[in-house]
Amino acid sequence: MEKLLKPMSGYLALLFSVILFICAIFLFTQIAVHSVFGILGAISFIVAIFFMKGLMVINPNYARVLNFFGKYVATVKENGLFFVNPLYSSTRISLRANNLQSQILKVNDKMGNPIEIGAVIVWQVGDTYKATYEVQDYKVYVNTQSEAAVRMLAGSFAYDNLEDEHASITLREGGIKVNEILEKELTERLAPSGIIIREARISHLAYAAEIAGAMLQRQQATAIVAARTKIVEGAVGMVEMALNKLSERQIVELDDEKKAAMVSNLMVVLCGERSAQPVLNTGTLYQ
Repeated sequence: MEKLLKPMSGYLALLFSVILFICAIFLFTQIAVHSVFGILGAISFIVAIFFMKGLMVINPNYARVLNFFGKYVATVKENGLFFVNPLYSSTRISLRANNLQSQILKVNDKMGNPIEIGAVIVWQVGDTYKATYEVQDYKVYVNTQSEAAVRMLAGSFAYDNLEDEHASITLREGGIKVNEILEKELTERLAPSGIIIREARISHLAYAAEIAGAMLQRQQATAIVAARTKIVEGAVGMVEMALNKLSERQIVELDDEKKAAMVSNLMVVLCGERSAQPVLNTGTLYQ
Protein backbone atom coordinates (compact mmCIF):
# COMPACT_ATOMS: atom_id res chain seq x y z
CA MET A 1 0.00 0.00 0.00
CA GLU A 2 1.18 3.50 -0.81
CA LYS A 3 2.72 5.48 2.08
CA LEU A 4 3.40 9.21 1.86
CA LEU A 5 6.52 10.84 3.25
CA LYS A 6 7.24 14.52 3.87
CA PRO A 7 11.05 14.82 3.81
CA MET A 8 13.10 17.69 5.17
CA SER A 9 13.96 20.68 2.98
CA GLY A 10 17.07 20.21 0.90
CA TYR A 11 18.37 23.78 0.92
CA LEU A 12 20.38 23.34 4.16
CA ALA A 13 21.90 20.09 2.86
CA LEU A 14 22.75 21.82 -0.42
CA LEU A 15 24.47 24.66 1.45
CA PHE A 16 26.38 22.20 3.60
CA SER A 17 27.51 20.27 0.50
CA VAL A 18 28.74 23.44 -1.20
CA ILE A 19 30.70 24.41 1.92
CA LEU A 20 32.28 20.96 2.04
CA PHE A 21 33.24 21.22 -1.65
CA ILE A 22 34.91 24.56 -1.01
CA CYS A 23 36.71 23.15 2.02
CA ALA A 24 37.88 20.14 0.01
CA ILE A 25 39.31 22.37 -2.71
CA PHE A 26 41.07 24.54 -0.13
CA LEU A 27 42.52 21.53 1.67
CA PHE A 28 43.78 20.02 -1.59
CA THR A 29 45.70 23.25 -2.25
CA GLN A 30 47.39 22.85 1.15
CA ILE A 31 48.80 19.37 0.54
CA ALA A 32 52.27 20.86 0.11
CA VAL A 33 52.13 22.20 3.66
CA HIS A 34 51.16 18.90 5.24
CA SER A 35 49.94 15.58 3.82
CA VAL A 36 47.10 15.39 6.36
CA PHE A 37 45.35 18.20 4.50
CA GLY A 38 45.01 15.87 1.50
CA ILE A 39 43.31 13.25 3.64
CA LEU A 40 40.94 15.83 5.14
CA GLY A 41 40.21 17.20 1.67
CA ALA A 42 39.35 13.70 0.39
CA ILE A 43 37.04 13.12 3.38
CA SER A 44 35.32 16.50 2.83
CA PHE A 45 34.84 15.70 -0.87
CA ILE A 46 33.35 12.26 -0.13
CA VAL A 47 30.99 13.63 2.51
CA ALA A 48 29.87 16.41 0.11
CA ILE A 49 29.11 13.84 -2.60
CA PHE A 50 27.23 11.75 -0.04
CA PHE A 51 25.01 14.68 0.94
CA MET A 52 24.50 15.69 -2.70
CA LYS A 53 23.21 12.21 -3.46
CA GLY A 54 20.49 12.70 -0.84
CA LEU A 55 19.16 15.81 -2.60
CA MET A 56 16.01 15.28 -4.63
CA VAL A 57 14.02 17.65 -6.85
CA ILE A 58 10.35 16.88 -7.43
CA ASN A 59 8.49 18.82 -10.12
CA PRO A 60 4.72 19.52 -10.07
CA ASN A 61 2.60 16.41 -10.76
CA TYR A 62 5.54 14.07 -10.28
CA ALA A 63 6.41 11.72 -7.43
CA ARG A 64 9.39 9.77 -6.16
CA VAL A 65 9.09 6.20 -4.89
CA LEU A 66 11.81 5.55 -2.29
CA ASN A 67 13.42 2.15 -1.84
CA PHE A 68 15.96 1.09 0.78
CA PHE A 69 17.92 -2.01 -0.25
CA GLY A 70 14.89 -3.70 -1.80
CA LYS A 71 12.36 -2.52 0.75
CA TYR A 72 9.68 0.02 -0.08
CA VAL A 73 10.00 3.07 2.19
CA ALA A 74 7.45 5.68 1.07
CA THR A 75 6.39 7.97 -1.74
CA VAL A 76 7.14 11.69 -1.90
CA LYS A 77 4.52 13.72 -3.80
CA GLU A 78 5.32 17.22 -2.54
CA ASN A 79 7.10 19.56 -4.92
CA GLY A 80 10.43 21.25 -4.32
CA LEU A 81 14.00 20.47 -3.20
CA PHE A 82 14.24 17.83 -0.46
CA PHE A 83 16.85 15.83 1.38
CA VAL A 84 16.40 12.12 2.11
CA ASN A 85 18.63 9.30 3.21
CA PRO A 86 21.41 9.16 0.57
CA LEU A 87 21.21 5.37 0.65
CA TYR A 88 17.66 5.45 -0.69
CA SER A 89 17.11 4.65 -4.36
CA SER A 90 14.22 6.45 -6.02
CA THR A 91 11.95 5.92 -9.00
CA ARG A 92 10.42 8.91 -10.73
CA ILE A 93 6.73 8.58 -11.68
CA SER A 94 4.50 11.07 -13.47
CA LEU A 95 1.12 11.81 -11.91
CA ARG A 96 -0.14 13.72 -14.94
CA ALA A 97 -3.18 12.63 -16.94
CA ASN A 98 -2.36 10.70 -20.11
CA ASN A 99 -4.34 10.25 -23.33
CA LEU A 100 -4.32 6.82 -24.90
CA GLN A 101 -5.60 6.59 -28.47
CA SER A 102 -6.06 2.89 -29.03
CA GLN A 103 -5.43 1.28 -32.38
CA ILE A 104 -8.35 0.65 -34.70
CA LEU A 105 -9.16 -2.95 -33.86
CA LYS A 106 -10.92 -5.35 -36.20
CA VAL A 107 -13.13 -7.62 -34.10
CA ASN A 108 -16.46 -9.46 -34.29
CA ASP A 109 -19.50 -8.02 -32.55
CA LYS A 110 -22.01 -10.11 -30.59
CA MET A 111 -23.69 -11.29 -33.81
CA GLY A 112 -20.37 -12.29 -35.41
CA ASN A 113 -20.13 -9.37 -37.85
CA PRO A 114 -16.61 -7.97 -38.38
CA ILE A 115 -16.40 -4.36 -37.19
CA GLU A 116 -13.72 -1.73 -36.62
CA ILE A 117 -13.58 -0.11 -33.21
CA GLY A 118 -11.25 2.28 -31.40
CA ALA A 119 -11.32 4.18 -28.11
CA VAL A 120 -9.81 7.21 -26.38
CA ILE A 121 -8.85 6.64 -22.75
CA VAL A 122 -7.73 9.24 -20.20
CA TRP A 123 -5.74 7.71 -17.32
CA GLN A 124 -3.26 8.61 -14.61
CA VAL A 125 -1.32 6.95 -11.82
CA GLY A 126 -3.28 6.90 -8.57
CA ASP A 127 -1.23 4.49 -6.44
CA THR A 128 2.52 4.79 -6.98
CA TYR A 129 3.29 1.62 -4.99
CA LYS A 130 1.13 -0.58 -7.24
CA ALA A 131 2.35 1.11 -10.41
CA THR A 132 5.98 0.50 -9.42
CA TYR A 133 5.91 -2.91 -7.76
CA GLU A 134 2.71 -4.74 -8.70
CA VAL A 135 3.26 -4.79 -12.49
CA GLN A 136 6.32 -5.07 -14.69
CA ASP A 137 5.71 -1.90 -16.69
CA TYR A 138 2.52 0.01 -15.92
CA LYS A 139 2.46 1.83 -19.29
CA VAL A 140 2.62 -1.42 -21.25
CA TYR A 141 0.05 -2.88 -18.84
CA VAL A 142 -2.34 0.00 -19.58
CA ASN A 143 -1.98 -0.45 -23.35
CA THR A 144 -2.50 -4.21 -23.24
CA GLN A 145 -5.46 -4.18 -20.86
CA SER A 146 -7.12 -1.30 -22.72
CA GLU A 147 -7.05 -3.28 -25.96
CA ALA A 148 -8.47 -6.30 -24.17
CA ALA A 149 -11.28 -4.20 -22.67
CA VAL A 150 -12.23 -2.73 -26.05
CA ARG A 151 -12.30 -6.20 -27.61
CA MET A 152 -14.49 -7.47 -24.77
CA LEU A 153 -16.89 -4.56 -25.23
CA ALA A 154 -17.18 -5.13 -28.98
CA GLY A 155 -17.95 -8.83 -28.48
CA SER A 156 -20.61 -8.17 -25.84
CA PHE A 157 -23.01 -6.08 -27.94
CA ALA A 158 -24.41 -6.02 -31.45
CA TYR A 159 -23.37 -3.21 -33.76
CA ASP A 160 -26.96 -1.99 -34.15
CA ASN A 161 -30.59 -3.09 -33.90
CA LEU A 162 -30.62 -4.40 -37.47
CA GLU A 163 -28.75 -7.47 -36.24
CA ASP A 164 -30.41 -7.84 -32.85
CA GLU A 165 -33.89 -6.29 -32.78
CA HIS A 166 -34.37 -7.10 -29.10
CA ALA A 167 -31.07 -5.59 -27.92
CA SER A 168 -31.52 -2.89 -25.29
CA ILE A 169 -27.98 -1.57 -25.86
CA THR A 170 -26.03 -1.51 -29.12
CA LEU A 171 -22.57 -0.18 -29.89
CA ARG A 172 -23.84 2.42 -32.34
CA GLU A 173 -26.78 3.70 -30.30
CA GLY A 174 -25.57 2.94 -26.76
CA GLY A 175 -23.75 6.28 -26.45
CA ILE A 176 -23.08 7.23 -22.82
CA LYS A 177 -24.12 3.79 -21.53
CA VAL A 178 -21.55 2.00 -23.70
CA ASN A 179 -18.84 4.43 -22.58
CA GLU A 180 -19.77 3.82 -18.94
CA ILE A 181 -19.46 0.06 -19.44
CA LEU A 182 -16.05 0.51 -21.07
CA GLU A 183 -14.89 2.79 -18.23
CA LYS A 184 -16.04 0.28 -15.60
CA GLU A 185 -14.28 -2.60 -17.37
CA LEU A 186 -11.05 -0.61 -17.63
CA THR A 187 -11.22 0.40 -13.96
CA GLU A 188 -11.50 -3.23 -12.89
CA ARG A 189 -8.72 -4.40 -15.21
CA LEU A 190 -6.27 -1.63 -14.26
CA ALA A 191 -6.93 -1.63 -10.50
CA PRO A 192 -3.96 -3.99 -9.78
CA SER A 193 -1.59 -1.44 -11.33
CA GLY A 194 -2.90 1.55 -9.37
CA ILE A 195 -4.20 3.30 -12.49
CA ILE A 196 -7.22 5.62 -12.33
CA ILE A 197 -9.47 5.94 -15.40
CA ARG A 198 -10.67 9.52 -15.83
CA GLU A 199 -12.60 9.00 -19.04
CA ALA A 200 -13.15 6.32 -21.68
CA ARG A 201 -15.18 6.66 -24.86
CA ILE A 202 -15.55 5.06 -28.27
CA SER A 203 -13.76 7.20 -30.87
CA HIS A 204 -14.21 5.02 -33.97
CA LEU A 205 -16.94 2.56 -34.89
CA ALA A 206 -17.72 1.14 -38.32
CA TYR A 207 -18.38 -2.09 -40.14
CA ALA A 208 -15.30 -3.76 -41.57
CA ALA A 209 -14.54 -2.93 -45.20
CA GLU A 210 -15.56 -6.34 -46.54
CA ILE A 211 -19.18 -5.98 -45.36
CA ALA A 212 -19.55 -2.20 -45.17
CA GLY A 213 -21.16 -1.95 -48.64
CA ALA A 214 -23.68 -4.71 -48.00
CA MET A 215 -24.60 -3.31 -44.58
CA LEU A 216 -25.07 0.16 -46.06
CA GLN A 217 -27.48 -1.23 -48.64
CA ARG A 218 -29.33 -3.07 -45.88
CA GLN A 219 -29.63 0.10 -43.81
CA GLN A 220 -30.91 2.01 -46.83
CA ALA A 221 -33.45 -0.70 -47.62
CA THR A 222 -34.64 -0.71 -44.02
CA ALA A 223 -35.02 3.06 -44.08
CA ILE A 224 -36.97 2.93 -47.34
CA VAL A 225 -39.32 0.24 -46.00
CA ALA A 226 -39.91 2.24 -42.83
CA ALA A 227 -40.62 5.40 -44.82
CA ARG A 228 -43.01 3.57 -47.15
CA THR A 229 -44.84 2.10 -44.17
CA LYS A 230 -45.44 5.57 -42.77
CA ILE A 231 -46.58 6.86 -46.15
CA VAL A 232 -49.08 4.01 -46.61
CA GLU A 233 -50.44 4.49 -43.08
CA GLY A 234 -50.93 8.18 -43.73
CA ALA A 235 -52.50 7.60 -47.14
CA VAL A 236 -55.02 5.09 -45.75
CA GLY A 237 -56.01 7.59 -43.08
CA MET A 238 -56.44 10.38 -45.63
CA VAL A 239 -58.56 8.19 -47.94
CA GLU A 240 -60.75 7.12 -45.03
CA MET A 241 -61.19 10.73 -43.96
CA ALA A 242 -62.08 11.79 -47.54
CA LEU A 243 -64.74 9.11 -47.91
CA ASN A 244 -66.23 9.96 -44.51
CA LYS A 245 -66.39 13.68 -45.31
CA LEU A 246 -68.04 13.08 -48.68
CA SER A 247 -70.58 10.81 -47.05
CA GLU A 248 -71.34 13.19 -44.16
CA ARG A 249 -71.81 16.23 -46.34
CA GLN A 250 -73.67 14.26 -49.04
CA ILE A 251 -71.65 15.94 -51.76
CA VAL A 252 -71.83 12.93 -54.02
CA GLU A 253 -73.28 9.46 -53.74
CA LEU A 254 -70.75 6.75 -54.51
CA ASP A 255 -71.47 3.09 -54.94
CA ASP A 256 -68.95 0.42 -54.01
CA GLU A 257 -67.43 0.37 -57.50
CA LYS A 258 -66.80 4.15 -57.51
CA LYS A 259 -65.49 4.07 -53.97
CA ALA A 260 -63.00 1.41 -55.03
CA ALA A 261 -61.93 3.52 -58.01
CA MET A 262 -61.57 6.62 -55.84
CA VAL A 263 -59.53 4.72 -53.25
CA SER A 264 -57.29 3.36 -56.00
CA ASN A 265 -56.71 6.82 -57.49
CA LEU A 266 -56.02 8.45 -54.13
CA MET A 267 -53.55 5.72 -53.13
CA VAL A 268 -51.71 6.16 -56.42
CA VAL A 269 -51.49 9.93 -55.89
CA LEU A 270 -50.48 9.74 -52.25
CA CYS A 271 -48.06 6.80 -52.43
CA GLY A 272 -46.54 7.32 -55.85
CA GLU A 273 -42.86 8.28 -56.10
CA ARG A 274 -43.62 10.81 -58.85
CA SER A 275 -46.19 13.55 -59.11
CA ALA A 276 -49.51 12.34 -60.50
CA GLN A 277 -50.53 13.51 -63.98
CA PRO A 278 -54.18 14.72 -64.01
CA VAL A 279 -56.56 13.25 -66.60
CA LEU A 280 -59.65 15.27 -67.55
CA ASN A 281 -62.85 13.31 -67.95
CA THR A 282 -65.29 15.12 -70.30
CA GLY A 283 -67.95 12.48 -69.99
CA THR A 284 -69.75 11.06 -66.98
CA LEU A 285 -68.34 9.19 -64.04
CA TYR A 286 -69.17 5.91 -65.79
CA GLN A 287 -67.28 6.63 -68.99
